[in-house]
Amino acid sequence: MLKHYTIPIFIPELACPFQCVFCNQVKISGQQNIPQQDEIINTIESYLATFKIAEKVVELGFFGGSFTGLPIEEQRRYLKIVESYIISGEIQGIRLSTRPDYINAEILNMLSEHHVTTIELGAQSFDDDVLKQSRRGHNAEQIEHASAAILKNGFNLGLQMMIGLPGDTLEKSIFTAKKIISSESQCARIYPAVVIKDTLMHQWYNMGKYKPLSLEIAVEWTKQILPLFETAGVKVIRVGLHPSEGLVSGEELVDGPFHPSFKELVITEIWKDLLAPLLNNDINGNIEICVPQNELKYAIGYSSSNKKMLLKKFNSVKFVADASVPNRSFKIR
Repeated sequence: MLKHYTIPIFIPELACPFQCVFCNQVKISGQQNIPQQDEIINTIESYLATFKIAEKVVELGFFGGSFTGLPIEEQRRYLKIVESYIISGEIQGIRLSTRPDYINAEILNMLSEHHVTTIELGAQSFDDDVLKQSRRGHNAEQIEHASAAILKNGFNLGLQMMIGLPGDTLEKSIFTAKKIISSESQCARIYPAVVIKDTLMHQWYNMGKYKPLSLEIAVEWTKQILPLFETAGVKVIRVGLHPSEGLVSGEELVDGPFHPSFKELVITEIWKDLLAPLLNNDINGNIEICVPQNELKYAIGYSSSNKKMLLKKFNSVKFVADASVPNRSFKIR
């Protein structure tokens, strides 16, 4: 199996004309300065030197803002920096993130000419009321049109969703997930909304007009959303916010369900639901539970929470990796 690597380059679009209620792009990306060519080349070279597996696919990702909102000549300048690495075969493609309303025929043609392979859209929600309250500056129909245009022009499509925005509910978030699936997106990201300093949502929070989801509720919502994508074959490439320095230290985070191991918390809860029936079966004494290798830490649970749950009944609980067990299932041995 090919190993997939992504080289991240953060280019915040500081001139974005929209003021989404949750966004302070500088603080949430941890990036204040737009990187120059030498810095980008140094980043590329540094990452390439660490990729030791021969059978690999390498993408460069322009993240941190709405890439196609930059002046088109500036977009070309950034993309051309990567061109020599594409020609040499060291990098196989470019992915970028942008807004649905920053997609048009001219931009798609230009991106196609410059080796872009994947376009991720910050959809956030497919509910128009949530989009309006969040002051996104676009509606759900624009997400649909942009998604269709991206696919029609031969790009891979990624859609990002954010749970817990103003006006959001579990039902609306599940609706958004289902719309992402029906849009034929190949990949998705799930982010919980948090209150960042110096945002409009921060003002609303101080006024009592907005309250973020608790960590427990955000995990519960995501626990129901993640399996929808998995069942539909949509690859979820991120669950939870990237743990930037400002979020981890709490310097920029006011409140909300940020956790550096958010994905682990979610899948721990999925496994908790799978394992809980063992508390009511006829088995007693010692138990050995066989699970897939890639699910082992989730089955044991964050801080061994699932193992501790089972130890309330069993004298000993042992989890072992077993390649014969299908994904996210288990057998007792």
